[in-house]
Amino acid sequence: MSGQPENTTKQRRRWLWLTAALFLGLVAAGAAAAWIGWQRYAGPGPLATDTVLIIPRGTGVQGIARTLADGGVTRHEWDMLVAVRLRGDGARLRAGEYRFAAGISLEQAIDLVISGKTVIHRVTVPEGLTSWQIVELLKAQPAMAGEVTTIPADGTLLPETYHFLRDDARSAVLARMGADMTQVLERLWAERAPDLPLKTPAEAVILASIVEKETGVAAERPRVAGVFINRLRLGMRLQSDPTIIYALSDARGQIDRDLTRADWRLESPYNTYMVDGLPPGPIANPGLLSLRAVLQPESHKYLYFVADGTGGHAFAETLEQHNRNVVNWRRVRDGG
Repeated sequence: MSGQPENTTKQRRRWLWLTAALFLGLVAAGAAAAWIGWQRYAGPGPLATDTVLIIPRGTGVQGIARTLADGGVTRHEWDMLVAVRLRGDGARLRAGEYRFAAGISLEQAIDLVISGKTVIHRVTVPEGLTSWQIVELLKAQPAMAGEVTTIPADGTLLPETYHFLRDDARSAVLARMGADMTQVLERLWAERAPDLPLKTPAEAVILASIVEKETGVAAERPRVAGVFINRLRLGMRLQSDPTIIYALSDARGQIDRDLTRADWRLESPYNTYMVDGLPPGPIANPGLLSLRAVLQPESHKYLYFVADGTGGHAFAETLEQHNRNVVNWRRVRDGG
């Protein structure tokens, strides 16, 4: 009978050891699981290359998690669902277009979607486009949304580089261009040179649009503007080819042929070979430099200019000098 307590003691010790071992095993397994979970949350993710994903408006947490998993940002949508549940951030996730860096962690991906730091697009509107051409340019931007029902008047949009977010309305971008033109013109008109033969800001825009189309050389614009200012002061016709092109193109700004002498006799209020003074409206949307050139023109006595074959122009004070410059230009043009 004396051996029974001893056996009982051994059994108790065995159970204690088994319980302790099981407990330690569970702790170790839990620690390992926690470590794996932390690595899946804070460690590098599976994304191999930078990737842009779009989360549409109205997408719920599960839809966002699925989008990130399908896009390769996370290993499984449940990873994000569990992480968001533990963080309590589900309501803070925001729709939009996001750029996820290669190897981004789940933690960083969630933070990015919460931040709302979406992809910023940009469109550069060159100087000298007509409003029709600008609208066509915006129509070609796949990240923009909405239709343009009314083409703004020429001369009311400021050419510049504009930033926008995916699904921003084209009409809203046009409205920003219009507001920028109004602001810039108001400032430049207030700073204009004295005694200009321009009565209103609208007339300044008309002349700036002609200067814009006459030369693409920025440094020349104040000089070209000075030629037209001199002509207006003397009552001479502006005789600008781009005004005829505008009329022939039905206000679209381009034709697919060279001008002919017959075109110079075109009956149109925009034909500055036939009408006195300024045409009735701008022939394009001038940029900042052309607007400034017209309101702060170079002071000189030039009345004529013609291409010089280098991208710029040769200027002349008299018709005789101008005719010689024309002969030189024709020689260069014809390879003589």
